[in-house]
This record gives sequence, structure tokens and C-alpha cells, in this order.
Amino acid sequence: MSGVKSRREQYSEATRAALLEAAARRFAEHGFAATALEDVAADIQATRGAVYHHFANKTALFRAVYEDAETAMLKRVEAAAALHADDPGAAADAALEMFLECCCEPVYSRLVWQEAPVALGWREWRASEEQHAFGMIERTIRTLIDVGKLPPLPVTTFARTVIHLLGSAGIDLALTAEADRARVKDEYLEVLRYMLGGRP
Repeated sequence: MSGVKSRREQYSEATRAALLEAAARRFAEHGFAATALEDVAADIQATRGAVYHHFANKTALFRAVYEDAETAMLKRVEAAAALHADDPGAAADAALEMFLECCCEPVYSRLVWQEAPVALGWREWRASEEQHAFGMIERTIRTLIDVGKLPPLPVTTFARTVIHLLGSAGIDLALTAEADRARVKDEYLEVLRYMLGGRP
């Protein structure tokens, strides 16, 4: 079988990508409740039927936008950590700083910390947050314990505590006035570094 995609498949993929981009802007600017599928479709000069071809409803569209935002954030965090692959402490610190930087960005912060709990419901949102980040946090903590950067506490419980701390920081940054976000981010970075055994 040929690996070359047909024009129909290419068009379908391009339409889906455009819908996700337009929906991300709409959800970030107007919120989940105030965003209509017709508006998302109109932004890319498509029909409402084109939206339903790819997504069953508005919640499904938001879920896809949210998943893209989280995946992109994790890639950035992992890339920041990879720059310090030979130093677990510096890698963890770079990952933490990049995460907080993402939480200062208007689109990511609104989608993930303000709109997702409303659009997906609290239980799904919390479960998804853990699904995306928990494994990386747990691996990081285990490594830091192994190299003596953190005390030998129960790893899973430690990771769950950290993910809740990071979530609280993310929510707070999302609710902070844009002019104050850089300052508040630096304060969280200082506090979290101290709590996680890094430099203050």
C-alpha cells in the first residue's frame, strides 16, 4: 500500500488543524461557554458540518484543543530539561521554570487552568492533568532522590504532592493580572525551588 495520502485526506487533516487553531483562539479569548461552533467554523470559512465531521460536539473540540496545549507544554518542558541531561538538579530546575513560563502565556493559562475544569468537568480535568504530567514528575523525583538531591520519601506520594503544588501555581498565575505575572512567576519559582530542595 502506498504511504502517500490522497488529496481528500490532506484536505481533511488541514481542515482539522485549522479548526483546532481557530478554536484555541476562540476558547482563550471568549471562554468555553461563550464560544459557538458556528463561530469557529466561520473563522476558517468552513461550515458547521465540517466541525461535526471531525468533532462530535463542542466538548470534544475543546478536549482536542486542550490535549494539544498540554502536549506542546510537555514538549517544551522536556526540551528545557534535556539541555541539562548530565545534571538532574539543573534539568529539574529548567523544567520547573519552563512550566511556569508556559503558565504565564495567555492562551495556555486560560485553556488549561480556567476553561478546562468548566468544559471537561473537574474529575476529567484532574485525571487528565495527572495523565499528562504525573509520569514525568515521578521520574524526576526518583532521579533526584537517587542522586541525593531530595530526601528518600515515598516517591508516588511525593509526586502527587508536587503535581498539586504545580497546579495551584498554574491556577494562580492564570488569575494574576498580566502585568504582574512575571513577578508572581519568579516568586513561585523561588518558593518551589526551596520546597523541592533546589537553590532558593
